[in-house]
Parts: sequence; C-alpha cells; structure tokens
Amino acid sequence: MPFQLTTQHLILRDFNPKDQAAYQAFTSDKKYQKFYSEEDCHPDKASTLVNQFISESELADRKNYNLAIIDKHSEQLIGVCGIRLEAQGQASMGCGLSRQHHSSGMAKEAISCLIEFAFTQLDCHRVYAETISENKAAIRLCQAMGMRHEATFVENRFFKQRWWSTSVLAILKHEWQTPSANQP
Repeated sequence: MPFQLTTQHLILRDFNPKDQAAYQAFTSDKKYQKFYSEEDCHPDKASTLVNQFISESELADRKNYNLAIIDKHSEQLIGVCGIRLEAQGQASMGCGLSRQHHSSGMAKEAISCLIEFAFTQLDCHRVYAETISENKAAIRLCQAMGMRHEATFVENRFFKQRWWSTSVLAILKHEWQTPSANQP
C-alpha cells in the first residue's frame, strides 16, 4: 500500500507514474529553476526523478520519502517534499512547490507534517535542510519551523556560470514544537 500523510489541506503521498507530467510541468518553470543547475532542470531529469522516487518507495528498508504534494481541494499535484534518512538519526529535508502555490502557506503545512513525521514516526534526532543562500523563501520557511542557521558554505556549488553559497538550517527533536504551536 502506498505511503501517505495528510494535513488540513494536503495529501503527501508516494509518487506514481501518472505524476510525471505534472512534476515536469512545475519543475520546468523558470522561476522554480532559479536555484537549480541546468542539469537538474532538464526535462529528462524530471522523468528520471519520478521513476527514482517510485523505486525508492518500494524498498523494504526505506530511507527516502520523496512525496508528491497533493492539494486536497483540487486533487492536483502542486509540489514535492522529502525526508532522507541518514546515519545516527539524522535526516535531510526539502520542499518545492509550483509557482502558483508560492506564499500560500502550503509549503509550511507540508514541511511541518514532514518534520513531525520524522521526529515521531522515524525517531530522528535532527532534521536539517540545505539551500542556496540566496533562496530567502526557503530560509524563511525553515526558520518558521523553528530551525536555526548552523552553517554557510561559501561558494561551494558552481552552476549557471557562477558560484553559489549554501546555507544549512536544522532543528533537534527536543526543540520541535507540535505543528499547532508553529502556526502564526
């Protein structure tokens, strides 16, 4: 049975082959691609990733939860979010939404659900996110979840003909508050 989490407005579920076109559509948007390399923005990459997400969801010893974000009202795929388990109770997370859902609160709702899942169901000790330092929206989202800035790797990634710095934000299990406490 496919994995699924639900929130007030969203369903976070395993990808299926029918999601490929919608995933490719929102990841091919130029604004979405701003903080990704040219290689990551190629249409073939979207297909490869959806197939990878499906394969990972079928593993018995699952380490990656790359999930389709589905709007309950429209029943449309509006983004992707994920938790990737690492050694010693560490997990990295990420989220991307289609442009029309930016600033809607849906990313916050999805990430809050994922962090809660990581701490309560996967027994993670620490959840962290890495993002391009210029991605202020991603940094604000992490900070809204109670994550603190831990590091900046200066000019550690090269793509789009320039060097980019990366910020790392994280939260520990004992620092996490229930999702209702994280709401404004």
